[in-house]
Amino acid sequence: MNKKSKWMLLAIAAVGAGPTLAQTTNSMAGHNMPEAATAALIEKKPESMARMALPDMKGMDHSKMGQGTPAESAGSMKGMNHGGASAEKASSGDMGAMDHGDMQMQGGSAPADARDPHAYSGGYTLEDGPYALPGPRQLRLADEHNFASVMFNTLEHGLSKGDGTTAYDAQAWFGRDYNRFVLKAEGEVANGKIEDSRTEALWSRSIATHWDAQAGARIDHGTGPDRGWLAFGVQGLAPYWFEVDAAAYVGNGGRTALRLGAEYELLLTQRLILQPSAEVNIYGKDDLARGIGRGFSNAAAGLRLRYEISRQFAPYVGVERTALFGKTADIARSEGASTGGTRWVAGVRFWF
Repeated sequence: MNKKSKWMLLAIAAVGAGPTLAQTTNSMAGHNMPEAATAALIEKKPESMARMALPDMKGMDHSKMGQGTPAESAGSMKGMNHGGASAEKASSGDMGAMDHGDMQMQGGSAPADARDPHAYSGGYTLEDGPYALPGPRQLRLADEHNFASVMFNTLEHGLSKGDGTTAYDAQAWFGRDYNRFVLKAEGEVANGKIEDSRTEALWSRSIATHWDAQAGARIDHGTGPDRGWLAFGVQGLAPYWFEVDAAAYVGNGGRTALRLGAEYELLLTQRLILQPSAEVNIYGKDDLARGIGRGFSNAAAGLRLRYEISRQFAPYVGVERTALFGKTADIARSEGASTGGTRWVAGVRFWF
């Protein structure tokens, strides 16, 4: 066997023996070994070669690692102080004695306050739903709270041909986003007496964005006998920011009525607001005791300019025109009453 073939066999044996055999062959590369010793080394098993090639490295001094030959630099990693070097931690052979105090491991248990335990349960307990968590309920959503509000859209005193009247138009509600109890009141007072008033108690249900369907009862009080009605209507914000309130009524004796009201707010400045409004009433049957005729009965249109001292309190001045039509106007003429007029008004708009 020539010298070149012997070294090829030695390289093949080094691949099978792993890194230990490679280190052994590297250390032998610079020596002129006898051919007999080389042949004997090739014939040994890789395990025997590993035991023969590597010295006992326990207790080695690594302070001069990297100096000298590769064989002298190789050593056991047991007992080494790896400090904070991540490269040494990654390459160390024996991890048993490593100091892991500074290492940030990924995974593991999350801290107790990692997230709200109710974040995915809707705030319900196990008794309330299949996806709830145990324990008392703590979270409440916005539509689970009851709120209340009272608004006097108009509270004013008006003058018409020297006669003064006080008028009001108010609305209050109590409930949640989808279901509310609504109370509406509108009327006029003259000489200490209620001339005409309309009061409605309604259940209001949200049916679309900015729109509520309403149902309940209405009572009319004032001149003549009181009248009761069942009420059905809608209230909301129409396109182009028109506030609309429309309702149909059914009373005893076959009486029916329809009311439509609308208003708009034009912001001249952030505090100075011009508010036009209109309202019409239609009746399906004559009610002579209250001076109402069948058909298109009456209408009112107003224009009010208010200044918002705050969003909740705004004094205003304005003008309003009222008129009677059809058979209702005929009844008024027969009684010597006016069929229309203009009122100059001053009042305040507020809510809480």
